[in-house]
Amino acid sequence: MNRYTRPEQFDHAMPQRTGVLLVQLGTPTQPEAGAVRRYLAEFLADPRVVEIPRLAWWPILHGIILRFRPRKSAAKYAMIWSREGSPLMVHTVAQAKLLRGALGQRGHDVEVAFAMRYGDPSVATVLREMRERNVTRLLVVPLYPQYAGATAGTAFDAVFGELARWRNIPEVRTIRSFPGDPGWVDALASSIEHAWRVDGPPDRLVMSFHGLPRRTLLAGDPYFCECHVSARLLAARLGLGAEDYVVTFQSRFGRAEWLKPYTAATLEALGRQGMRRVDVVCPGFVSDCLETLEEIAIEGKQSFLAAGGSDFRYLPCLNQSSALIDALAGLVERHLAGWPTAWPLENEVKPEHSAREARRERARALGAAN
Repeated sequence: MNRYTRPEQFDHAMPQRTGVLLVQLGTPTQPEAGAVRRYLAEFLADPRVVEIPRLAWWPILHGIILRFRPRKSAAKYAMIWSREGSPLMVHTVAQAKLLRGALGQRGHDVEVAFAMRYGDPSVATVLREMRERNVTRLLVVPLYPQYAGATAGTAFDAVFGELARWRNIPEVRTIRSFPGDPGWVDALASSIEHAWRVDGPPDRLVMSFHGLPRRTLLAGDPYFCECHVSARLLAARLGLGAEDYVVTFQSRFGRAEWLKPYTAATLEALGRQGMRRVDVVCPGFVSDCLETLEEIAIEGKQSFLAAGGSDFRYLPCLNQSSALIDALAGLVERHLAGWPTAWPLENEVKPEHSAREARRERARALGAAN
């Protein structure tokens, strides 16, 4: 049996294309237990996400977590679900469309698509759709500013795992991470400055990043270090001193020690200290999602105020802002350097019917069936 997948409609006359694939984490399709269970089953089964031997992890996952956690998580998703659907999906769809337009304004005619690492649209499905359009040059962009094996690493697993099944593999480049990209840092800083324009900065800015087990740092994962790079550059751009901000890590799961300090514990401590106003920003996310809208904007606020704090403000992610799109366009443009992305491609005019027929005739002369 042939182990390779093939295009549905392969045509030797089809012009070669350059493509950009944005990869985001994923989201349930609905804020209900069944959809959340399917999403969590895929997410928590990834060995990069949960680094516990399968024999030990599988009974816990299927016997406990997937039986009880989906209902609780579904209630949290319902709190942040919009009329258009999952905020993460809404923002990612828009980001792909806006990035395509921004690159076009810069003179680049490229395919731009997005996929979800867990859930739909899957990486495999979107890659096959790009293959149907004869994308032979592919730039993969995980939408995580800081690299972690459990985020960008597993996105690359999905991409190369699918490509391993192809006969004709495209030329591939990746953007591993962009923790200190000047465009991204400036976009984030400008967004924060805009929020501070009326009332000024807070008594303390909390920069909350998604957490990971501490053992990942000891095993060589650069995530912790890249988070601090982003925080340091952002603080410098905002003109903050060391006493004006704190870096924390959220979303701790299980009993193992995770990267510290923990966001929840820090917010409670700041509240007990009588801190008047605290602002929280999440520089590890380009789009608002459950971890920012529910865990920080709702739970974090409750923790801070209950502990004695007075004023809590969550500063949204960049989402669909023009500043984010410009930053992504600049980042992508630099990584596309050297690839043909503007007409004319391959010494031809933009392919009309006659040009396509000429290529088809050349292919047939060389023995192609179509």
